[in-house]
Amino acid sequence: MSPALLTRVLRDAGAARGLDLLQWDVLVRQARHANLLGRLHLQLDATGVEVPERPARHLQSAAMMAARQHLSVHYEVRALQQVLAPLGVPLVLLKGAAYVMAGLPAARGRVFSDVDILLPRAVLDEAESLLAVQGWSGDKLDAYDQRYYRRWMHELPPLMHLFRGTALDVHHTILPPTSRSHVDAAALLRDAVEVPGHRGVWVLAPVDMVLHSAAHLFHEGEPDNLLRDLSDLDLLMRHWGAEADFWRRLLARAEQHGLQRPLRLALRYCHQELQTPVPTDVLAGSGAGRPEPVLDFMYARALRPMHASASDAWTAWCCRTLYIRSHWLRMPLPLLVYHLLHKALRPPQSQALDDNR
Repeated sequence: MSPALLTRVLRDAGAARGLDLLQWDVLVRQARHANLLGRLHLQLDATGVEVPERPARHLQSAAMMAARQHLSVHYEVRALQQVLAPLGVPLVLLKGAAYVMAGLPAARGRVFSDVDILLPRAVLDEAESLLAVQGWSGDKLDAYDQRYYRRWMHELPPLMHLFRGTALDVHHTILPPTSRSHVDAAALLRDAVEVPGHRGVWVLAPVDMVLHSAAHLFHEGEPDNLLRDLSDLDLLMRHWGAEADFWRRLLARAEQHGLQRPLRLALRYCHQELQTPVPTDVLAGSGAGRPEPVLDFMYARALRPMHASASDAWTAWCCRTLYIRSHWLRMPLPLLVYHLLHKALRPPQSQALDDNR
């Protein structure tokens, strides 16, 4: 498949020069469906691409919405610091909130639906109690869903603030304990780094941040956000790739966490789709340069904007298959069969909750 229009512009913003209004309409629609409209605006603006008035309004509006979310994240992080202070452990941010607070390029135009934090598993019960007192409440899950999260997942059931409507995910590691990768959660916390200018706010070490993004994308990525998450990885690796020894440390850390496969896919598809400048020896050493026909076929369609202009007859099948694959990676086969049967047989009113599990 030829690259989608949005992908071509993400590779090189200059590709947007000379587009007619119909093409601008397609570009805006693709970016909106990929949750990349705000990032697209900032990229075009930085490159000096002249955007016609009507698409410019959509781009500017998305960038303003992202900026507003970033202000909200700063407020929520300060509030979480106060609420969780009695725990006496660092507040480690993950994903979008981490990018924003650390001022990373991956924060540019980034929109997200929740704040993710990482805490030691030993303090989860106390953390949940402290959050509940301050208005953080979970959905009313049945006994199976409660057990699903607390026994098998890498996080507490999702929380939402009763008054502000902010969503919060409290993690104790970055992949489910039942997954085929055995992440060293203690090492993640031990090697976290404090954000300059934000005392008491921590983020994962650079190599761990890249690996978490890769693991999230290729183990449990949501179809609507796959291209956005790939763009995050592209920006993270471009940002740190010039640092001495970064690539060697990244490969070594992936081996320590058992995340060689998601890293291999991240390197392969970032380089292939977004032309991320991954060194040739890193591509070869990680196996990222080796074709994987079945996954290549599926990700060639899934790593595109979820819009009709970027889809073909196989796209829906590929996304569904990758969704099943994500569950297979997270659970041993007997547990997976049990879980899928339970989901299939549960009452219709409960099905809406299953999209995130």
